[in-house]
Amino acid sequence: MQCAEARITPPQAMLRYRELLAAETLFRKTKGVLRTRPIDHLSDAAIRGHVFCAFLSLVLQKELDERCRAVGFTPEWGDVLRDLDRLQQVEVSQGGKTWKVRTEVGATASALLRACGIAIPPRIQGIPPPAPAPGMVPRAPNFPPFGNPNQPPANPRC
Repeated sequence: MQCAEARITPPQAMLRYRELLAAETLFRKTKGVLRTRPIDHLSDAAIRGHVFCAFLSLVLQKELDERCRAVGFTPEWGDVLRDLDRLQQVEVSQGGKTWKVRTEVGATASALLRACGIAIPPRIQGIPPPAPAPGMVPRAPNFPPFGNPNQPPANPRC
């Protein structure tokens, strides 16, 4: 094997070639899994953005693949996308309290998150009320006065 570039040894060239083949295979698989299609862009900026997003998705998928392989987990990417697509979180407010509620984490997504060192948050989580801004004095609630409800309070600022 000969290498045109003098700074790289034949074994390094072979490893780079294998990485290129792996990237091409990953790109082909990703296009199939994500069901991408040709897109007609109207500007150079849109083309650059599309290429950037495609490249970023490949980099992220390669990183996920390496982290999963490091822990002995080899997921099917269709299962990963399905589980991650089903994972959602909403905020629910009731009775003056706010809660974060999320869907169940599928088995594939759970293993993937563990492989990446990402902790899965609790399924239901209370959100504390926002703290008052610095220098602001919280207002007292407006309760009805004690005694005669038809009589106004002695000091209306209370």
